[in-house]
Order: sequence, then structure tokens, then C-alpha cells
Amino acid sequence: MEEMSQMYEDLKDRLTNAGRVLVLEGQGDYVAGHVSLRLPDRPDTFLMKPAGMGLDEMTQENIITVGLDGAKLDGPSPRHNEVWIHSEVLRARPDINAVLHTHPIHAVAFSSLGKPLLPVGNDGSIFFDGVPVFDETTDLITTRERGEAVARCLGQSRALILRNHGVVTCAPSIEEAVWIALKLERACRVQMLAEAAGGPKLLVREEDVKKKGSWSNRSDLHTNVFNYLMRRWTCAQCEPRGKGKVRIDS
Repeated sequence: MEEMSQMYEDLKDRLTNAGRVLVLEGQGDYVAGHVSLRLPDRPDTFLMKPAGMGLDEMTQENIITVGLDGAKLDGPSPRHNEVWIHSEVLRARPDINAVLHTHPIHAVAFSSLGKPLLPVGNDGSIFFDGVPVFDETTDLITTRERGEAVARCLGQSRALILRNHGVVTCAPSIEEAVWIALKLERACRVQMLAEAAGGPKLLVREEDVKKKGSWSNRSDLHTNVFNYLMRRWTCAQCEPRGKGKVRIDS
């Protein structure tokens, strides 16, 4: 019983840390956006960020527990109305344990161009197989039917762009799901810069793209970057108030 309780605490810590890392990297959107993590001993159940608060405000106490039917099972806080992104992707993909949905600004802007994501740099090389775009609706995913449609569009991919809306990523670990979301936003930003300069003329060579993608997407890298960003978050919280402000003497 004690071991089970410790496991749940560890999972909640990983979920709260994921929210902090996402906000640190500019993927917070006030109280929008959410992340989830499947419970290993109850695969039809998952932990999820509650509604009404920022990604960086998750705590051990306010994280909720949800079933694959979308019903909240435990926790004091309300459930997001886009819970269906998580429940239906987790249902369709027993190989993954973590799902996240955010509204990164460059990915949203890129989705409006109607262009494929290209390997302009290292970040884009990770997505050499392409990133599916969900365009059945640009509205929120607030029904099971729409969640099922998102899961179908995602297929076996690790990332999905919701046109004019945001992104969905999934992975066996929360660290990898966060990593994919960060790299997808960077890939969209790099291509947007190239598009603004007239469009990319040179891309990563075809014979190099898979190799670069493999080098840039490894489990040790997911964990090392995640831990690095958590150290940055911790340092930012420890900085004294007022640090960096210019003092003007009268």
C-alpha cells in the first residue's frame, strides 16, 4: 500500500513538473492547455491537470483522476471539457502513457499557412515522416466523437497539429511527450522565419534527415533536457524579487 502511494506521488510530481517546463518554454496559455499521464496499475485511468488553473499551478492535491469514459473519478478540482483528447488517444494507443495539448503560438500560426512541416533544421528533422493536421473542425474538442476523430487523425504519430488551435503530442513517457511538443514548436518557428524571408530553398539532405532525426530524439535526451529545464525553473523561483531591475536614484 505504501509503495502504491509513493508511485502515485511520483507520477503526480512528474505531471506537475511537465506543466512547469511547458510554461517555462512559452507553452502556457493562461488556464488553457492540459497534460495527462496513464496510471500503470490501472491502464483505463489517468491523472490529468484540472480546469481553471495554469499548467504551472498543478500540485499533488489538485490533480484529478479520470477514466477512459471521460468521467472524473477523484480530485477536488473540475475537469477540462477537452478531456476527450486524452481519453480517446489513450484508448486508441495502448503503447503510449502521456498526452498533452497546448496552444504554442508559432505552431498555431504555422497551421494557418496550409503548408507541410519541412526539415529546415534539426527540429524539423524529428518529424521527417510528417505531422498530421486535424482540420475537421477548428473548434474545441469537447465531445467523445471529436476526440475519436483526433485519435484517428493522429494514427501512429507522436504529434498532431490542430488547425488554428494548437498541438497534441503523445509518448510512452511524459518527458518524451513534452520534448516532442517543444521541438514541434521550434520546428514551426524556424520554418516561419524561413517563410518570412521568401521560403526555404535548402532543406536537410534526404540522406541525412533520418539520421539527424534519430540523434535528436533519444530517451536519454528527453530526460536530460526535462531535468535541465526543471533546474532552470527551480533557479527562476529562487531568484530574489526585484533582481535585474534598474535602480534610479532621485
